Amino acid sequence: MDDNLSGEEDDYYYSSDQESLNGIDNDQSFLQPLSSRANTVKVITKESLLAAQREDLRRVMELLSLKEHHARTLLIHYRWDVEKLFAVLVEKGKDSLFSGAGLTFLENQSCDSSVSRSSMLSCDICIEDVPGYQMTRMDCGHSFCNTCWAGHFTVKINEGQSKRITCMAHKCNAICDEDVVRTLVSKSQPDLAEKFDRFLLESYIEDNKMVKWCPSTPHCGNAIRVEDDELCEVECSCGLQFCFSCSSQAHSPCSCVMWELWRKKCYDESETVNWITVHTKPCPKCNKPVEKNGGCNLVTCLCRQSFCWLCGGATGRDHTWSRISGHSCGRFQEDKEKHMERAKRDLERYMHYHNRYKAHTDSSKLEAELSYSIRKKVSFSEKRELQLKDFSWATNGLHRLFRSRRVISYSYPFAFYMFGDELFKDEMSTEEREIKQNLFEDQQQQLEANVEKLSKFLEEPFDQFADDKVMQIRIQVINLSVAVDTLCKKMYECIENDLLGSLQLGIHNITPYRSNGIERASDFYSSQNSKEAVGEICQSSDCGTSGWTSRLDQALGSGNSEDTSCSSNKRARIEGSYRNSQTTLLDLNLPAEAIERK
Repeated sequence: MDDNLSGEEDDYYYSSDQESLNGIDNDQSFLQPLSSRANTVKVITKESLLAAQREDLRRVMELLSLKEHHARTLLIHYRWDVEKLFAVLVEKGKDSLFSGAGLTFLENQSCDSSVSRSSMLSCDICIEDVPGYQMTRMDCGHSFCNTCWAGHFTVKINEGQSKRITCMAHKCNAICDEDVVRTLVSKSQPDLAEKFDRFLLESYIEDNKMVKWCPSTPHCGNAIRVEDDELCEVECSCGLQFCFSCSSQAHSPCSCVMWELWRKKCYDESETVNWITVHTKPCPKCNKPVEKNGGCNLVTCLCRQSFCWLCGGATGRDHTWSRISGHSCGRFQEDKEKHMERAKRDLERYMHYHNRYKAHTDSSKLEAELSYSIRKKVSFSEKRELQLKDFSWATNGLHRLFRSRRVISYSYPFAFYMFGDELFKDEMSTEEREIKQNLFEDQQQQLEANVEKLSKFLEEPFDQFADDKVMQIRIQVINLSVAVDTLCKKMYECIENDLLGSLQLGIHNITPYRSNGIERASDFYSSQNSKEAVGEICQSSDCGTSGWTSRLDQALGSGNSEDTSCSSNKRARIEGSYRNSQTTLLDLNLPAEAIERK
């Protein structure tokens, strides 16, 4: 124990208590404003979904002077990406923006969708003459009777096309007014009208690449919204941590493609097939796999067919201790032997990485029980007459342990695919692969060793130790917390720059490393509640017209550049703000098993 407390064997250790305090307790990096790359993650509940949708609708309605259903049509077409919508507006203009989304505006068009009420008009769908008040005209100018419109709307809603119901006219792609759809359908089928409204509301999530449902089971009913970068890992208010990009469990430093392949490899029968290939031979008659249970190389299947275990060829049953009657297979068959050896080597390689992945996953589950133990030891230690009164180092070290254990666990599936032949066979030479593998495994082993040390010190019964021994454990925990954080950062930098960064295949992106853990989503506040705060931010800072805003004004031909600037800068200002005051210095995430909801 005393040897382990010396702290001289690792270069990442600090030499004194004061230096260790400077390393983690006084680290102010977590209190800095979020950078422009940081994600602002929000939880959207059923209650706040409408407010979240209206926030984006309001931005488009105010900028383009549109009705709500026209703004919704534009946003659904551009997958609720307001910035992309504005970019198209600047580059191609209003006409191209509207026509691409199916919006058609007639010159001098009346706001009323009805036609002349007094005259009798003919409907081109049912070929019936109906009074003018039973006809409805859409924005595109086409008029049909209300009965035909209602039938058309009913079919489209039942087919799941509520979000983009087009006009009935031949070759007309104009989107129908959602208010007209709602009015006509609700007269005969109120339930269908409610279904239509629900589809429109949920389109904010279904069609929005920056908003996704929480994949919890059973479903918690929440959605998560991120800003700027969808390549991130988030934690819902229900406690589930997941990858926002692929909606699987958080798997960094694995890429989404790697994790999906690994998950299938672990849970389907792919490795069972490998085992069967290595340990069994197919019967030449019924083709069922046969496992050898004795020393004789003449094997008999359940179908009573005899065959040679060495070559798999069908034979008779007569044989001696040295040979099978009428059969000889002593000649070397290179392709078959290579296939068997390759299958055996692949299985051994998979088991190497899988065993270590599972070992760290199991350790993480067992260490989750440390949460209660640490709180109990801290509570007892605070009541003792000790010189040390602050035990936050223990909880911070525990959080760091959870985070780094997760990184190590998922680093093994990453290494399995990074240095195997399945994904990058043609991307690296054999020598290059060996150099990169040695570099990565050196960092992996350093991280693994320090994590095990941190786990050991946190399990010590420091609530029963004297002052000097508690102080020594404190120094070690703080030093190791800094060490594993530094090593995690270096591993991610190695993956991003030295391993994946040099490859031409750019589909394997990983979530950036966060020292303070997976970001927890905060409650969404509607724009109405935050409007005054945003206004104060714009007043207290430089809200001058930017180049982007000027280009928008030119595209729109309007002069309200100052209002547009404040509106378009809203998210950027919020992203640059500080985290809420409840965030602690080392707000690392506990595994789901260790979180206690109050």
